[in-house]
Amino acid sequence: MAQENLSVVLQSQGDLRLENRPIPEPGADEVLLQMHSVGICGSDVHYWQHGRIGDFVVTKPIVLGHEASGRVVKVGSAVKHLKVGDRVAIEPGVPREMDEFFKSGRYNLSPKNFFCATPPDDGNLCRYYKHNANFCYKLPDNVTFEEGALVEPLSVGIHACRRAGVTLGDTVLICGAGPIGLVSLLVAKAMGASKVLITDLSPERLKMAKELGADFQLTVKRGEGPQQLAKSVEDILGAQPHITLECTGIESCIQTAIYATRSGGVVVLVGLGSEMTVSLINAALREVDIRGVCRYCNTWPMAIAMLASGKVNVKPLVTHRFPLEQAVQAFETTRQGIGIKVMLKCDQNDQKP
Repeated sequence: MAQENLSVVLQSQGDLRLENRPIPEPGADEVLLQMHSVGICGSDVHYWQHGRIGDFVVTKPIVLGHEASGRVVKVGSAVKHLKVGDRVAIEPGVPREMDEFFKSGRYNLSPKNFFCATPPDDGNLCRYYKHNANFCYKLPDNVTFEEGALVEPLSVGIHACRRAGVTLGDTVLICGAGPIGLVSLLVAKAMGASKVLITDLSPERLKMAKELGADFQLTVKRGEGPQQLAKSVEDILGAQPHITLECTGIESCIQTAIYATRSGGVVVLVGLGSEMTVSLINAALREVDIRGVCRYCNTWPMAIAMLASGKVNVKPLVTHRFPLEQAVQAFETTRQGIGIKVMLKCDQNDQKP
C-alpha cells in the first residue's frame, strides 16, 4: 500500500487544494478503501464557490466528494460480509445512532447523520478512505467502478420517483436536464412511465436526454413565464402530467411545476434551492401534492440491481475524466457546466472506468 493519501481539501470558500493526509485506520465495523472513481457533484462545487449550503457552513478544512466507489484493502475486526479485494459502492450517509428515524427505515431524516463532504464531515475524494462497512455495497463483476460511483446520483432519482409514486402508464414532467434530472428520467422510465417530457435551457443536455430515452424535450427560453411554460408542456403531452420532478431548485421552475401538474397530481422538489416565494393556492385548490426529498434511503441494492440487469444505463452520463492530481481542473470544468458528469480517478495504477 502506498504511504501517501492525496486528498482534495476545501480549506475555505474559494480555496481548493491537493494535500497529503494520513492513511486512516479502520475501526471494528469499518473498512479501509482504496478509492477508484469519485464523481463531482454540484454540491461539491457549491461549497467551493460559496462556502456553505443552507445551514451547513465550511468552518474548517474538509475533504470533498461523496459519489464514490473503491476497493477494500483492510477490514475491521467485526466486519463479516466484505473482504480484501471486494469492489464496493459507498452510501455516504451513515446514521450515528439508532433513533426513531433509523427504526422506521427513514434513516436519511436523522439530524445526526454522518454524511460525506457535508460540514463538518470529510468526504472521500482521496486515495484512501475508511467507511462504515454496512454502508459499502459489493459490486457485481459486470458493474464498473464508475457505475458504482453513479449509484449515488442514481439513488436520488430512485428516491424521488418512489416519493412521487411513479408507476405504469404515468406521464412525467422533469424540470432540468442536469445529472439529477437525467437519472430521474432513467428511473422514471424503468418504473413504467409511459411518457416523459424534460425541460432545460441547454439544447446539448436535452440531446443527451433524448438519447437516454426522453419522449419529449422542451428548450426553455430565458424570461419565459411559468404559466406559459406550463401551457407548452400540456400542448406537447396532450394533457397535464400526473407527476412533476423539479430538479433545478429555481423559484420560477417550481412555480412552473405547480401550474403544469394535473389536478390531483404530485410535484416532488428534488433540486436544492434557497428560500423562495411561490403561490401555493393553485396547488391547494387543485389538490396537487407537493413532496420534498432528503437525499435517499434504502436505495443502493435497487440501484445496483438496475445497473447489473442492464435495465438502466448510466455510462453515457460520464463525459469527462481526470486523474486525482488534476482535481482543481476537474472542478473548474464542472463549475463551467461543461459536459454532464466529471469523474475523478483516484487510483494511480487503474484509471479505467
